[in-house]
Amino acid sequence: MRHLWIASVVLAGVAVGGCHSMNAPKMPSYAATLAPEASVTSTGKGAGTFTYDPATHTLTYNVTYEGLTGPAMAAHIHGPADPGANAPPVVPFASAVSPISGTATLTDAQAADLAAGKYYVNIHTAANRGGEIRGQITPK
Repeated sequence: MRHLWIASVVLAGVAVGGCHSMNAPKMPSYAATLAPEASVTSTGKGAGTFTYDPATHTLTYNVTYEGLTGPAMAAHIHGPADPGANAPPVVPFASAVSPISGTATLTDAQAADLAAGKYYVNIHTAANRGGEIRGQITPK
């Protein structure tokens, strides 16, 4: 009888744990496809994936690229801006070498701009100081 009681307690714990993880809030995720703008001559391309944890205000990013006209001199997230518009950097990347990964802490206003699709990734080279490839960060 005691073994049955222990098995029941363990089974109840597994069921409650499973329900808890199913009800855990999903972190918003985003993506960006990086390409040259019409005025830039380049075969460069890239992609970025992003997740945002509202509980900690942490943005986690991973950006890769290839085919630039030369080494990347700088790379960062700019905003807020609509697609095709320009804005200042808001999240500088520690390194511009692909792959670029890391985290940043966002304010509530920055998180709202991210969710609204107002941020973009920009990769700068010597030949294209204003940015060789860029991509708007949009919700997945």
